[in-house]
Amino acid sequence: QVQLVESGGGLVQAGGSLTLSCAASGRTFSMLGWFRQAPGKEREFVAVISWSGGTRYADSVKGRFTISRDNGKNTVYLQMNSLKPDDTAVYYCAAQNTGIFMTHAAAFGSWGQGTQVTVSS
Repeated sequence: QVQLVESGGGLVQAGGSLTLSCAASGRTFSMLGWFRQAPGKEREFVAVISWSGGTRYADSVKGRFTISRDNGKNTVYLQMNSLKPDDTAVYYCAAQNTGIFMTHAAAFGSWGQGTQVTVSS
């Protein structure tokens, strides 16, 4: 049974940092990603990383967020720096095995339950 379990969310002041983790179990995935969804908004792409470490980022987080993975632990991380109130959302870990960089949520077949990130001004 495939499971993705996120952790590391919380409340932080603007300008602060948080690191999210997502542990996958049941299988390995070529592509691991992060999405987020703010209240009243659609789920949006944040970052994705391939098995070999190639990455893609949303323009809104480039230079502030870093995605990484530990294949031995089947875990993906999202280091978030210089956080802004606009980053407030539920952050979801997602996984897919096409081996192709994709940024739309429909391309990802496995999802975690989400973790809340709140950035206060």
